[in-house]
Amino acid sequence: MPKTNRPAVLVTGGAKRLGAAIAKAFGAAGWHVVIHYRRSADAAERLAAALPSAETIRCDLADGDSAVAMVDDLAAKLPDWAALVNCASLFEEDSVTGLDPATNRRAMQVNATSPARMAQAYLATARSEAGRCVIQVTDQKLANPNPDFFSYTMSKHALDATIDMLSMGAADDADRVYGLAPGAILPSHDQSEAETVVSHRLNLLRRKTDAAEVADAALFLAGRHLSSGQTLYIDSGQHLLAQSRDVIYLAREGGAG
Repeated sequence: MPKTNRPAVLVTGGAKRLGAAIAKAFGAAGWHVVIHYRRSADAAERLAAALPSAETIRCDLADGDSAVAMVDDLAAKLPDWAALVNCASLFEEDSVTGLDPATNRRAMQVNATSPARMAQAYLATARSEAGRCVIQVTDQKLANPNPDFFSYTMSKHALDATIDMLSMGAADDADRVYGLAPGAILPSHDQSEAETVVSHRLNLLRRKTDAAEVADAALFLAGRHLSSGQTLYIDSGQHLLAQSRDVIYLAREGGAG
C-alpha cells in the first residue's frame, strides 16, 4: 500500500527499458509506483526495492480479462490512484506485403486492446480526488509512418485512436487522457551497438533522445497540465521527417532517409 499522501501510478512494462525509466521518475517525484511485469520478476523487485514507495504486480496483457481484473483489484485498494501509464509493448517484425496473423493478434492485443480496456476499467473504478490521468505510450510512427513492423505500427495507430474517444466518452471533467509518442530511444529488435548509435541520431536535432526525457514528459502529463486528448512527441523531431524505413534499417543502409 502507498505511504500516506502519496498518489499512485501503475506503469505497465515498468520493470525494464522505457517503463523502468518512467517508474523511476515517478518514484523520485514522490509517487507510489506499481510496477507491472510479465516475466521480469527479478528486475521488477529490484526496482521496487530501490524506490521510496513501490510494489510489483504480474499480469500477462495478452489476456485482456486478466488485465482488467488487475485494474479492478488495484482500484479497490489504492486510495489515490492518480495515473495509469500504458507503456508495455510488443515490437515484433512482419511485412507490409505479408501481415503475419499471429504477430498481428499479439500486437493488437498487448499494444492496443488491453491498454484500451485497462483505461476503461481505470476510468470506471479508480479513485483520485485531484482527477485521474491515462497516458497511452504510442510512437512517433503515428506522424512518420514507414512500411516496417507493420502490425506493431498498426497497433500503435489503434491505441492512438483511443485517446480522443476515451477523453470524450469515458473520462470525467477532472480527468485527462493523453498520448506520449517516443522516437528511437533504446536499442531494439536485433540492433548492434554501432547501428544503435547511428539510428538514434536520425532526427532533426541529430541527437540521441534519452529515456529520462520521455520519463519527465510522462511525469509532466500526469500533472494534468494540458487539455485532455493531447499527445506529446519526445523524439528530437523525428516525427517531422518522412523516413521511408524504420531507423533500424536506415542505419544499416547508411543513414539515408
